[in-house]
Amino acid sequence: QVQLVESGGGLVQAGGSLRLSCSASGRTPMGWFRQAPGKEREFVASITWTGTSTRYADSVKGRFTISRDDAKNTVYLQMNSLKPEDTAVYYCNVVVWGTVRAALDSWGQGTQVTVSS
Repeated sequence: QVQLVESGGGLVQAGGSLRLSCSASGRTPMGWFRQAPGKEREFVASITWTGTSTRYADSVKGRFTISRDDAKNTVYLQMNSLKPEDTAVYYCNVVVWGTVRAALDSWGQGTQVTVSS
């Protein structure tokens, strides 16, 4: 079915910005997750298939913005005011709406985000 391909990560100084992209298709809620070394994968943000409702983890609220362009089958994560604590591998997935859980048990390769002090 859907293939998950993330891109846009890189190395940035604290306070900088990055924009991540994720392949997506179909009318499904989508979400971003991240995993730091030694930590469990955690929820970052999600968006409905209509793009009219969004949810964010408290740690990124006010700094990150999730959006989607269904004509391009793409979900985005605009990350501003980045902090070293944001350093992680970022993944996208279909999300179970109303939860912080991914709907698919298969994941893409992720994209590395590194924020230096």
